[in-house]
Amino acid sequence: MKRILLIGSPGSGKTTILSELRKRGYTCFKEVSREIILEAQARGIEQLFLTNPDEFNEKLLSGRIAQFKACENIDNDYAFIDRGLPDIIAYNEYINVTSAPEVIQASKELVYDFVFLFPAWKAIFKNDNERYESFEEALKIQDNLKKTYTKYGYEVCEVPVGDISDRSNYILNVVEYS
Repeated sequence: MKRILLIGSPGSGKTTILSELRKRGYTCFKEVSREIILEAQARGIEQLFLTNPDEFNEKLLSGRIAQFKACENIDNDYAFIDRGLPDIIAYNEYINVTSAPEVIQASKELVYDFVFLFPAWKAIFKNDNERYESFEEALKIQDNLKKTYTKYGYEVCEVPVGDISDRSNYILNVVEYS
C-alpha cells in the first residue's frame, strides 16, 4: 500500500482532486486542519493556527499520525492524503513558530511514498472561512512546502494545472508507472 500526499498552497485544487479520486474508488483522507478550524470557530476562535499555534499543532499532529496509521488497514493499493506531517513544519516556519520536537520526529519517522505539489493557481483560488490567505501568501506557503518536503528527502512532483480529469490521471500515471 502506497501513501500518496497531495500538498500545495491553499486554493490550489487539492480537495477537488481528492474528491475525484474518491469517486474513482480510491481511499482518500481529508485535510485534518479543516475540522480543527471549524471546531475552534465554534468555540469563538477565528484563527486557532495564529491564536494558539501549540494547541493547533498538537491536534494536527495527532490527526495526521492517525491518518498515516489508518492507511495500514485499507484494502486499496493507494491511499491519497490531503497534506502530511511536514506541512506542519512548513506552516510553522511561515509564521515564524518553532515546531515541537515530536512534530519533527514524526516527520522523520513516518514517511510517505509520493508527494504531489499543487501549484498556486490564480484562476481557481478563492478564500473561505477556513482559507483566509491571500494569493500572494499562498505563493509563499507553496515555496515553504516545497522547501520543507525537499529538506526531509522527498522528491516533490508538481501537478500541472488543468481540468479535474487530467490532473487526476496525471497523478495516477506517475504513481502506477514509478
